[in-house]
Amino acid sequence: MTSKHPETLALHAGWRRDSATNAVAVPIYQTTSFQFESAEHAANLFGLKELGNIYSRIMNPTCDALEQRLAALEGGVAALAVASGQAASAFSVQNLAKAGDNIVASTDLYGGTWNLFANTLKDQGIEARFVDPTDPEAFARATDDKTRAYYAETLPNPKLIPFPIAEVATIGRSFGIPLIMDNTAAPLLVRPFDHGAAVVMYSTTKYIGGHGTSIGGIVIDGGNFDWEANPGRQPALNTPDPSYHGAVWSQAVKPLGPIAYILKMRVTLLRDLGAAMAPFNAFQFIQGVETLALRMREHSRNALAVANYLAGHKDVSRVIHPAHHTGVGADRTAKYLPHGQGGLCGFELAGGSEAGRKFINALKMFYHVANIGDARSLAIHPASTTHSQLTESEQAATGVTPGYVRLSVGIEHIDDILADLSQALDAAKG
Repeated sequence: MTSKHPETLALHAGWRRDSATNAVAVPIYQTTSFQFESAEHAANLFGLKELGNIYSRIMNPTCDALEQRLAALEGGVAALAVASGQAASAFSVQNLAKAGDNIVASTDLYGGTWNLFANTLKDQGIEARFVDPTDPEAFARATDDKTRAYYAETLPNPKLIPFPIAEVATIGRSFGIPLIMDNTAAPLLVRPFDHGAAVVMYSTTKYIGGHGTSIGGIVIDGGNFDWEANPGRQPALNTPDPSYHGAVWSQAVKPLGPIAYILKMRVTLLRDLGAAMAPFNAFQFIQGVETLALRMREHSRNALAVANYLAGHKDVSRVIHPAHHTGVGADRTAKYLPHGQGGLCGFELAGGSEAGRKFINALKMFYHVANIGDARSLAIHPASTTHSQLTESEQAATGVTPGYVRLSVGIEHIDDILADLSQALDAAKG
């Protein structure tokens, strides 16, 4: 596709028809294995002399269509679909950092990501150093010779203050450190590669799918980072890899394009850990991508209306939404979210945690679920659910307070959304 318009790319990028049947819709290639044309063909595939299908744990044509489409939407060069957003977060870091290394991560993270970095990766010998993104220079101050990556969320949940992508990406490149951006909450609204990020990842479970039917994740390689500029900074890509015949990834894949990062992830981490996306789930996500541009417009419009309504309600003590920030938050919203602020909105009730509990229990149309990004409206109390594994101080660092309620505003008619919120707010006073 030559178009750069997301509405067009979402329908046409990476796929035209099935060569065997001329089917327009991407088929579900529900197969474990693929026939090799000859012994030489098989050897070439395993030796990375050419790319192709070997085994569905490593690649699959349905997943490939999704990977190509999302890479095109983001302006990247290649992508890897995996089993969940958590797998995408873990792989994006493990692809560069090993035991004894560290990453610098924003404090403003989803609770599951914080726990992954602070505990599970710590157990694997990878240290996560958390810094406040209010000051981009905090990333530089936390960097040492063993720092392999910076990691952040574009529109962090629950603070919803856009991350300073360009500022931190520039700092990282001065050290030879790539910025990995979790863009889950802002697909199409922000393209992190345009601001200097090197890697973008998603929980496709959320807005990419949009219908709450499938779990998945994806990592996208921008192809815009010079991994060889500072070989000592990125040993994972610049020293022989014993798990793949001693390949030096920055050199081995040059004939295939600037895809060293994502190809290494595919043929080592995905091969060995097996967190593969199921072809059926990839098919479901392709269906979601086709309407992503339309849905993000409606999510953004409805969430803004909800934020404005809540800001004028006497029982609401605080509203958290990009359009309602002041100071640095307002500046970053203007810079990074000029075309829509996404579908998330948070607020605190004057009655605290007890009022929040009553509010959640009184909702009738909103679903009480641990997800965001569905076409339908969702609500949750993060302190007792998504962020409950964090200590109180860790919760506070991420922006979660005891009375905080998170809304993922859907694409229902705005009158019905506001009516459900109104009656639940009334019930929270009782």
